Amino acid sequence: MILYPAIDLKDGACVRLVRGEMDAATVFNTDPAAQARLFAAAGCAWIHVVDLNGAFAGRPVNGEAVEKIVAAVPVPVQLGGGIRDLATIALWLEKGVRRVILGTVALRNPALVRQACAQFPGQVAVGIDARGGHVAVEGWAEDSEVTALELALKFEDAGVAAIIYTDIDRDGLLGGPNVEATATLAERLTTPVIASGGVASLDDLRALKARAASGIEGVISGRALYDGRIDLAAALAVLRD
Repeated sequence: MILYPAIDLKDGACVRLVRGEMDAATVFNTDPAAQARLFAAAGCAWIHVVDLNGAFAGRPVNGEAVEKIVAAVPVPVQLGGGIRDLATIALWLEKGVRRVILGTVALRNPALVRQACAQFPGQVAVGIDARGGHVAVEGWAEDSEVTALELALKFEDAGVAAIIYTDIDRDGLLGGPNVEATATLAERLTTPVIASGGVASLDDLRALKARAASGIEGVISGRALYDGRIDLAAALAVLRD
């Protein structure tokens, strides 16, 4: 199982939010590229980056920071936040991002996701952020009537590289991931699922790995890595062994 350390960008800095609230941001590093180098040097195989300002603005905002991260590390970077048209997808892939994450646009314009997958095979993931089981969009500011499973099933035959499933109610709270909901979603899909939200301990990672057969391919962790609750080397060992 792959560990995706998270770099969430707000105003050019590496931060973490609580339940997606921009006003509840904690700055952990003012040099995101340096943070990415630390993750890569520790043995991480991927870096997960989110342009938080971009998610709210609907367009890339922290572009300079993203470019510096991509240039700083030899490992692939996946990027989400404010990516809502083919031109932006192409731009980021040309700049060296390995995989783009489509969130709000996946709900608003599923045809675009299909087109992107056809044009950029293996380089498009769908981010499904759920609150109470229902998809939230526009930087988590707006809830929909669509369930996470309903949205994920729309892309089963589209060639999506992964579904990144975030339980908003758990995100940033260090209360543990919603293992059951994530595994239940993964069991219904052929597309690999990456778990996100609430990871706070090595036991949380073990619980997710124990359900790997359901289709959980990876896990994103942020705050727990930054505040030392999870030792990065130990986390990589748990998911590797």
